[in-house]
Order: sequence, then structure tokens, then C-alpha cells
Amino acid sequence: MLQLKVLGWLLCSVVKKSCEGKCGGKLESCSCHATCISLKNCCEDYGEYCVNVTPYSGSIFGGTDFVVLKATFNESSQIICRFNDEIKTVGYVDTDSRGHCISPLLYETGFVPLQISTDNGTTFSRHGAWLSVHPGKLDPSFKATIINATQWQYYGTPKVGGPLDMTWNTSQVRAEKVNIELWGYMEKGDPYSESWQGKWEYLYSLGRDQPNSGAFRFVPKTAGKPFSDWEVGCLRISPSTHPDGTWNVQAVWTDDHALAWHLEDKFRQDSAVWALDKCKAWDQLEETLPDFLSEIIDCPCTLAQARADTGRFHTDYGCDIEKGSVCTYHPGSVHCVRAIQASPKFAAGQQCCYDHTGAQVLTDDSIGGSTPDRAHDWGSPPFVKPPRVPGFSHWVYDVLSFYYCCLWSDNCHYYFKRRPSSDCRTYQAPKAGVVFGDPHFITFDGVSYSFNGKGEYTIMVSESKELTIQGRTEPVILTNGSMVKATKLSAVAMREGTSDIIEVRLGNPQDHLQVLQNQTSLSFSEQSWMDLKGVFVFSPNPTNVTVMFPSGAGVELRLRGGTMTTTVLLPEVFKDITGGLLGKMNGDPKDDLVTSDGQTESDQGNAEGLFNFGASWAILNESTLFTYDSERLLNSYLHAPKHDASFRPVFSIPEDPNDPLDSQASELCSGEGSLYCRYDTLMARSLEMGNATRVSFQSHMSVVEDLEPVVSCGWLSPPTNGKKEGTRYLQGAVVKLSCDSGYVLWGSEEHTCLGTGQWSGETTTCVAGMDHR
Repeated sequence: MLQLKVLGWLLCSVVKKSCEGKCGGKLESCSCHATCISLKNCCEDYGEYCVNVTPYSGSIFGGTDFVVLKATFNESSQIICRFNDEIKTVGYVDTDSRGHCISPLLYETGFVPLQISTDNGTTFSRHGAWLSVHPGKLDPSFKATIINATQWQYYGTPKVGGPLDMTWNTSQVRAEKVNIELWGYMEKGDPYSESWQGKWEYLYSLGRDQPNSGAFRFVPKTAGKPFSDWEVGCLRISPSTHPDGTWNVQAVWTDDHALAWHLEDKFRQDSAVWALDKCKAWDQLEETLPDFLSEIIDCPCTLAQARADTGRFHTDYGCDIEKGSVCTYHPGSVHCVRAIQASPKFAAGQQCCYDHTGAQVLTDDSIGGSTPDRAHDWGSPPFVKPPRVPGFSHWVYDVLSFYYCCLWSDNCHYYFKRRPSSDCRTYQAPKAGVVFGDPHFITFDGVSYSFNGKGEYTIMVSESKELTIQGRTEPVILTNGSMVKATKLSAVAMREGTSDIIEVRLGNPQDHLQVLQNQTSLSFSEQSWMDLKGVFVFSPNPTNVTVMFPSGAGVELRLRGGTMTTTVLLPEVFKDITGGLLGKMNGDPKDDLVTSDGQTESDQGNAEGLFNFGASWAILNESTLFTYDSERLLNSYLHAPKHDASFRPVFSIPEDPNDPLDSQASELCSGEGSLYCRYDTLMARSLEMGNATRVSFQSHMSVVEDLEPVVSCGWLSPPTNGKKEGTRYLQGAVVKLSCDSGYVLWGSEEHTCLGTGQWSGETTTCVAGMDHR
């Protein structure tokens, strides 16, 4: 009998399904995939081994103490946390039996794999992920604050001195006593060689065993060699229980900054001379490095273009019109954007700045002009090595040199010789297509139509670029629960190459958008920007999501009136190689409505023909990118035809003069696009939905207008011994030239930028002491 009991116990142990080491997979009788939570088929120990943490993100500098959710730990557990399969930090168990990890100093941003051991690193049975964030994108509440950053970064220059102050949130360092440490960053080895390495290093402590009061003041002293060689770094506040410079302990950091306040005595004796020597040395170094300017993207010509081209450019957090245009490094500008993708070979970046008129500011005219970067500020996959280290490579090659040449000395001509503005003459704006309302489509070439099929369809596909965007539609449900014979877009899934699959769908309730990465829900409660595999996602609020791919394609998703508006922006490289419901992007509207098997629907007024065209783009289960994590989705979409042929929409606007909504719809819907607004109002019985359609249509037309091509004639130089009036260089702009006293002007006094991209008039010169005859 005892043998039978033992055998039965062994059998049960073998049969029991565990998620240990199987997170993300699906077992025969239960699941260890994230969708198991909503499908209610998780293995019993799913939460124990497939862990989530809070907070889920922190600075690339490390030091964040985060809690492992749901999993339980013993007081005797010896926790080791491993990041990226190699970097280990020591965790602990609190009095509530919760496990804690400390995030490490990393040289990359984005999600990194997290593994947790409870046996001091012998086995790592729990798996999760940690989001490493660029310091410039981290919420200020998670940093130590430098009071009067200008004083810190100009310290030692004429008339700048005195004590420096900093503050921090004491809850971020749980200790009675703290150390205040200086850490520095430097890159060593031959640039663009295997020996090129970036290094963070503890330098020295400014204070030990200080009360954790949340404030610290000190009077800087010059540092001796070799410490004064470190010119960029941060201060770290960490518990005094650790020896000085202990890696990867709970801590809070200041922003990275130029360490003017600790530079050698030579700097304080004559900062301008010291900086000029550094500037010249940098200039000589640049002479030996590869030319990266030829491979970076050109700037948009106008502020409107820059803000509309969301697939390729994103707001620079250092100069944002939405946040008061505090543009420290770009005086005279009101807004700057950065190219989202680093250049392919050298990982270089592009920055474009604009003045209050919307014109691009050029460095030939102003110290506040647009500047390219040898190292992209946000880094570039695969990160880790220069010049791809987020933030810090940019500091070394592009920011410190600006201090040498422009801020600590008056020698900007050295800097701008190496970092000249692009003048937008080769910029090509993207084309925009949109899906909105119940649902209506405007193709990249401007063809407008409606398609109210129920199912899952290809919105846009480019086989050569390996970009696929799919849409799911579902019937419109009235407030009384009845179904309308019209549909709306409820989810969009997309992928480029081997990137993560990003899906954006209506949340539950439908007052927000839910974002999924490879079928796992993403939270934007802590960070609005995420670096993912082969894709970036930005969600500043629960109703706005922008997805950006390496090709420059961008997808904007906006929640309006219970419907999703989806705008797809494609750069010129997609010309002639797209298909799907948004048509062929080539400037010819006649070939937009082509079915998946190559048949053209030539009659854009034929509702039945348009319906058949749309139905032809139904996807297959084999190629679906969607997540099916509820019984409704399984039954209605995965285990059902991808195009529901039994669902027949109402093709025309229902007209009933006795309808109380009729006059309200007429009042709401007027002008271009009014038919779509009216259809949605009357079909959905909702003025809110009709208004959302009206707003989406108008918004799209504004984007199309903003992205209209602009002709630039390029920068026009003033004549030698003369000056110019005017810094706009777009079609129609007039620039006036004049000569200094004692010189006579030859040629044209005015030049107008022509539609050909050329300046009018004759070359202007200033001749000394001669009569103009």
C-alpha cells in the first residue's frame, strides 16, 4: 500500500504542469503565456515564475529598488537578480515576504530580460523584464534635482562660483545616512574600432554619512589628475552602509552634466583659453574621423512638416514648444525635433530646430541652429558600445565640444564647421493614408471611400519592406445594446521585418487604447516612450499611440468618440510597393482600389464593388498578427471566416425627414467630408461619433496640407564685407543684401527664392572704395 501511495505521489508530480522555465509557452493542459490571464487557463504557478515587477522601469544609471509581484519568498531566500543573462545584482526579502531587486547600471535602453534566483545564483527560475530608460526621458520625480543647472555647468567661468545645491526624494533611498558620490563617463580606444569602449566609473565622494535629509550643499574644489580628466558625469546618492563606489545598489542620480565645477585649475584661471585648446583638439580629432553627414536624413523645411512627420521625427525633450520652448542649447528656436532612427552605418543623429515663424534655424545664421550629431542622443540598437551608448556617446562627441567651442569660449565657428545644419533641400515629406469612423478610408493618393465589412483585413502591406499593418472591424453597438449594420475599427496590429508585433486596440471600457507587445499588454503609467525590438512606441496619454519603424513608417492611432482613427505615414522609399485598403502609394489615384488578386475597381461610386474590393483584403489565420485572448475574439475572429460574408452593411445614408437626429446631423456635418459625418451620426445614432468622424477628417486634411512639398533654395550667404536681412530660404522668400561702410555693392540687392529652387538675381559682392559704374 505504501508503495502505491509513493507511486501515486510521483505520478501526480510528473503530471503537474509548471511554468518554471517555460514562461511565454503553452503546455498541453495549461498556459504560461501572458494571454492565459484573460483566457483563465494559466498553470497554477504562472504568477510565481512568470513575474511582473513594480516599478517596471528606471534610469539607465540603475539603482531602482523594485518589488516582484504575486510571487512569494522565504526569509531565508538569497535573492540574486540577473539582467540580460549577465549582469547580477543582490536583492532581498522584506518583512512582507516580498522579493526585491536592484536595477543595474546599463549601457542600453529598452526592455532587458530579468531572471531571479532564490538560491544565491545557483538556479534562476523566475523570469520577467525590466525597462531601462534614457535619463532625459525619465520623469524628473525619479531623479535628484540640480538646483540652477546653469551655475553647475558654467562653474569656474567668469563670475560663476559659490556653493552648489541639490535635492532628492528621500523615499528613493531608504537609509538614515547617505553618501554623495561623483561618477564619470568616458570613452576610450580607437573610434569605430573593436577597442572602442564606454565606461562609467566611480571617481570620489563629496560627502559620507550625510543625513538623508533630501538636500545637499557643497562648495566645489578643483579635482586633481586623473579625476579632472572626466568631463561628464552624475552625482549619486546611496546608503552609507555600502562602501564608496559600490556598484548596483539602491540609489538616486542627478542628470548627467558637464563637470565644469571640478575641472582643473587651468580652467578656473582662464576658462576661455582652456576651452579653446579643447575645441581645437576636438576639431583636429574630427578631421580624422569618418564623415557621417552624408548618410543622415535631411531636416523638414518647416515646423509644420517636422511635427507632422511622426514616423521619422520626434520632439526633442530639450526644446519643446508644448513645454514653454525652454531651448538652452538653441536660443532663438521654439521647437526642435530629432530624427528617430540613427543613421545606418555610423549611428549618427539629426536635430532640426525652428523659430516662431515656423522656419528652420540654421547654424550659419544663429548659434541656436539645427545641428547633426556624430552620436544619436537616444542611442541605437544594439547599444552597449560607442557611438551607440544612449545619451553618453552624444555627450562625448557632440555636447562637450559645444561647451568647448561655444559656451565656455567664443569659437563656435570650429563647432559649426563640423556640425553644419542641413537646409532641407533633399527632404521629401511622407504620404499619409487614414482609416476613421465607421470606417472610412482615404488612401495615400487621396481616394476616399467607405468599407463596412466585419472581419480582419490588410490595411497596408509592403512585401519588399516587410511591413504589414492589419485592422480588425466589429459591428457598431448602440447604447441600448442593439447592433447596427455598420462597423468600426477596433484593433490594429503591425510588424516590420522581425520586429516585435505591436497591437493597439480599444480597451475595456472603450475609453482608452490598449497596447500589446507580442500579445502582452504594455503599461505606459511610468514611461510614455518605449524602445522595443525593431520598433518604438510613444503613448503620451491613454487615447494617443504612435508606432515608429526603422523604415521611417509611422502609425498614429487616436481614440475619438469610441472609434479608432489610424493614420499611416510612409516615406518615399515605399513608392510603388504598397498594397491593401490604403492603396498603392505612387501619386496615381486610378490604381488605388486594386484587390488582393490584382483586379481594379474603377468605379469609386459603386458601393457593392467597393465592398468586394475590401473583402478581398481579408487576412488568413496563417498570417494574422492579432491577439485572441477572449472567448469573443476566439469565436468571432480566430475560429470564424476572416471576412464575415453574412454581415451586410447599409451602404447609403438612411434619410428620414422625421428623424429627430436629421436636423442635428445637418447642423453638425457641413463642408468637405460631410457625407461621412452624416452617415456615422445617423447610423450610430450618435452626435459624438459623427463629430469624431468630422474631427478625424479635418485633422487628416490638415496633416496632408502640412506635408505638402516645399521648395527650398538653400542658405544664402551675406557678401564678404556685407550683411543680409532675412533668414527664410523657402519659395517666395526675399533676402536683402547690403555692404558695410566703405564698400560698394555690385550685383543684386534683393534675391527671391524661385519655384525652381534657385535664387533670383546676380551674384552680390562688396567692393572697397569704388564707385558703382
